[in-house]
Amino acid sequence: MTLEAERTLRDEDLTGLADLAAQLRVDAIRCSTMAGSGHPTSSLSAADLLAVLVARHLRYDWSYPGNPGNDHLIFSKGHASPLLYAVFRATGAISEQELLETYRRSGSRLQGHPTPVLPWVDVATGSLGQGLPVGVGVALAAQYLDRSPAHVWVLCGDSETAEGSVWEALDKAGHYGLRNLTTIVDVNRFGQRGPTELEWDLDTYRRRVEAFGCRAIVVDGHDPGAIDEAYGQARDATGPTVVLARTVKGKGVPEVENNPSWHGKPFDPELAERAVRALGGPRRIRVAGPKPPPAPRAAAPEIRQPELPTYERGAKVATRDAYGDALRALGAARPDVVALDGEVSDSTRAERFATAYPDRFFQMFIAEQQLAAAAVGLAVRGYRPFAATFAAFWSRAYDFIRMAGVSRADIALVGSHAGVEIGPDGPSQMGLEDIAALRAVPGSTVLCPADAVSCAALVAQMPDQPGVSYLRTTRGAYPVLYDDAEPFPIGGSRMLRDGGDVALLGTGVTVHLCLAAADELTREGIDARVIDLYSIKPVDRQRLAETVVETGGRLVVVEDHYPEGGLGSAVLEALADLGEPARVNHLAVRGLPGSGTPAQQLDRAGIGVGAIVSAARALA
Repeated sequence: MTLEAERTLRDEDLTGLADLAAQLRVDAIRCSTMAGSGHPTSSLSAADLLAVLVARHLRYDWSYPGNPGNDHLIFSKGHASPLLYAVFRATGAISEQELLETYRRSGSRLQGHPTPVLPWVDVATGSLGQGLPVGVGVALAAQYLDRSPAHVWVLCGDSETAEGSVWEALDKAGHYGLRNLTTIVDVNRFGQRGPTELEWDLDTYRRRVEAFGCRAIVVDGHDPGAIDEAYGQARDATGPTVVLARTVKGKGVPEVENNPSWHGKPFDPELAERAVRALGGPRRIRVAGPKPPPAPRAAAPEIRQPELPTYERGAKVATRDAYGDALRALGAARPDVVALDGEVSDSTRAERFATAYPDRFFQMFIAEQQLAAAAVGLAVRGYRPFAATFAAFWSRAYDFIRMAGVSRADIALVGSHAGVEIGPDGPSQMGLEDIAALRAVPGSTVLCPADAVSCAALVAQMPDQPGVSYLRTTRGAYPVLYDDAEPFPIGGSRMLRDGGDVALLGTGVTVHLCLAAADELTREGIDARVIDLYSIKPVDRQRLAETVVETGGRLVVVEDHYPEGGLGSAVLEALADLGEPARVNHLAVRGLPGSGTPAQQLDRAGIGVGAIVSAARALA
């Protein structure tokens, strides 16, 4: 079945689209019924929207999902996965057997919500309100960096428009004039527990969309001709388009149509049999939609070793400054590196990259969810994004970071102004949970350098580190501890001072506190070892095991972070896995901080030099 979008629809075309939509509905019912779980009614409402899109407008080479000219299809309403997998079956990407016999089964790539284990899926979806923000990032890359004709199509449910992230995305789409982005909203009126906020009030949807600088097209979501016309207009638009499609949940199955009680429930075999029969039975339609325009295979970007900044040993430099310097150096060496910021680039120092490479810098303003999502979208197109904001503010985007881990997205996140070390701004600005949060993300890397040299070395490695990488930087300036060009492999550590009586383990700012404490302990006749655990995940297990043996298991762990889930947890978990007995004194921020100077804050939190000396003395 081939329908070309360049010509007007004829009666036989409309019949073909109706047959394809019926097949998609039938397959969505069959696979969810056989699995005994899934969301068939949410799939049925959008079947006409997908039939027209795949047959006439989605330019995609299904045999070559890596084709850079391919359009992108993002299922933000990921619970409608039966519909997406039915599309894959119709295109020949998967077999009928795989669809019916493996959907939602253990070990299957047809999971309950789509993930990139399938080569035709760009990102994991299912946490609502995320597909469109990621689509903005994909569209930014295609329009501004690749100058590609690829179009981004995002299918959203009406329930998820209650998420603020959807409007953050439309705001940025309007701001950047993303003419290659089309959002399709399946307005079927029902969510999980009943009617949505706006139900079928399409006029209010339209006014809201237009207020964010996007064009709104209202259509009957079950009229193939109207849908086709809307998609054609979207392809030729000069800015972002939102197709607001009025649909009926459970469309095509009279027994469940427009009935909210069927959300998330598969049909029992008898109902499924009646529904399939009413839809005309199973079909074997193969759809060959339009292909992307031919384009020469893009040459791989020339990647060189960056000329990292150099620093004089002993000079006081904030690691946030080193981040800005190293990122700018990466920009010169790697055209695949891009940067984003959340309207704090003067504080995070991302402005240094923005000044040098404005064409590869995207400002997301105070929209941290969109900041994380845009980074994921840029990674979809093969870029290596660095996204920065205050460490505390990444908590707003945590679900997006979590889903980036599910997507196995290769992104680098940077959190500045971490810990009580920032001083008088108070607890609203202090990142004190960030290490725990980022350590919990599957496949993540968590780094916290103590000086400018190690920070620059770690930044240089982050573009090639798989998964979500997180770099924690300091506001204050601290002495450079290392010589330029010293190695800082991810997963490693550095011993700054040897000693056998007790070991002081720090990361970031607390490394400097540990060094000062070691000086005091030396005057008391206590020989203290100081270790810089700049890599928190993965932590240097070998160094920890050796340290336990060589110090009699006497360890003081010091971190500018709440005690749960941070450096102390990383150390204790590693020691437990290794079976190494140790006596650990864990110093962390155990109360709610207020305002004060950095030194006052560190002392009040119980992680200052005096507290470290006391803890070490008690052990040694």
